[in-house]
Amino acid sequence: MTDPELIERTRSLFLRDDNTYGCAEVALVALSECWSLPEWADSSAAMALNGGVAYSGGTCGAITGAAMAVGRLAEQRTTDHRQAKTIARTIIQGLMKEFADGYGSTDCRHLTGYDMTTDHEAFITSNIWRDVCMRQLEFAVDRLAPLGDPSVWEAEVARINALQPGAEE
Repeated sequence: MTDPELIERTRSLFLRDDNTYGCAEVALVALSECWSLPEWADSSAAMALNGGVAYSGGTCGAITGAAMAVGRLAEQRTTDHRQAKTIARTIIQGLMKEFADGYGSTDCRHLTGYDMTTDHEAFITSNIWRDVCMRQLEFAVDRLAPLGDPSVWEAEVARINALQPGAEE
């Protein structure tokens, strides 16, 4: 189920001609705003994650930025820090699997075909970010947006808890 307002907000943050925000920053801000997290507009923690972490070509910024937002949500909604980490990791593991299934990889360099350390200007000029990266951002934020609903969150936490060793079967 796509949230048109969230997708439009994501697009407005990312598809700027001045390239203010990268994938990780947009995922963090869009989800944080969607979930009304404190200081949702602060993208600074995700700045070095764009381009697969500091342009290294590693994990896509749509995933890493989303992971940061999920971690913030888990910490806000779960009183036990260890449990919050387990919940956040499990949610992002699911996102990564679905992302890889849909796009063939989770790595920026494979997804874009560019080495950002040497070809960033060519990447920007190619406009691939307006299409390929935008679709991946939309996928990540749309997939995770429902977690803002407390009943969806609680159902996901119950599912995750049931997967843990020692859980009743």
